[in-house]
Amino acid sequence: MDTTFPKWVNYNHLYYFWVVARAGGVVRAGEELMVSQPTISSQLKQLEKALGHKLFERAGRGLKLTDPGRLAFNFANEIFSLGQEMINALEHQPAGRSLRLSVGLVDVIPKTVARQLLEPALHLPQPVRLVCREDKADRLLADLAARRTDMVLSDGPIGTAVQIQGHNHLLGDSGVSFFAREDLAKRYKRGFPKSLEGAPLLLPSDHTQLRRSLNSWFDSRRIHPIVVGEFDDSALMFWFGRGGTGIFPGPSVMENDIQHDLHVRLVGRVKDIREQFYAITMEEKIKHPAVVAICQAARKALTG
Repeated sequence: MDTTFPKWVNYNHLYYFWVVARAGGVVRAGEELMVSQPTISSQLKQLEKALGHKLFERAGRGLKLTDPGRLAFNFANEIFSLGQEMINALEHQPAGRSLRLSVGLVDVIPKTVARQLLEPALHLPQPVRLVCREDKADRLLADLAARRTDMVLSDGPIGTAVQIQGHNHLLGDSGVSFFAREDLAKRYKRGFPKSLEGAPLLLPSDHTQLRRSLNSWFDSRRIHPIVVGEFDDSALMFWFGRGGTGIFPGPSVMENDIQHDLHVRLVGRVKDIREQFYAITMEEKIKHPAVVAICQAARKALTG
């Protein structure tokens, strides 16, 4: 009779390994897990000893997966994705408790737009517990692939370079308007858009779709503004704009909200530039009732 005991994986060790692999290093993994670096290193060594393989090797200041590490990471992805699927499935069952909706917000999405897009989820017959996380698109999409979030709100579809089999759902688009504090708005409103020649501008970062569209638009009209600030976070760009640092763009559909909330004035609007908004999910056919409500409401309201 075979008395050999099966080899078991410590799933806590495996989870630490998975987070380090996603984060690209122990330091960032420690920040995410809120544990010390020695603790993570110890967990990794124990996992490597149990599996009999070295899972990482040094790559500059970071770590990269070895061949056995990549194999282990693929299995870990499936394991934790399945675990999250189980949790989501149970949470979506009606049992007198709130429905959980986990959303990743790409940090360039204006907060006024995010609020409008997410609002319908909070008016379902079943109470919804909304969990929002704001970050760069690549990290949010990694969480989506691991089923840690239900949806990512983005300013663009999944790029071809991203190895994630997600689905893009276009929510709508909007023209782009320019805003500024009242004194700047009065100065640059007349003669818009030519008035933006040499004007102080606050713009989203180069990696955003909106920035690329704005650059092309400026080039086509031979307008050369002075870029005084570039921002990953739209909220910070809006805040500097409110303070009078420069003129800044925002979606035309949110003109009234932006002017009211930030106490700024409209400089002018451009219909040629379209800012798009997407819901990205792992399912082609959306099943989560809160995500369905968001998509249906956005397609009716988000146009401008």
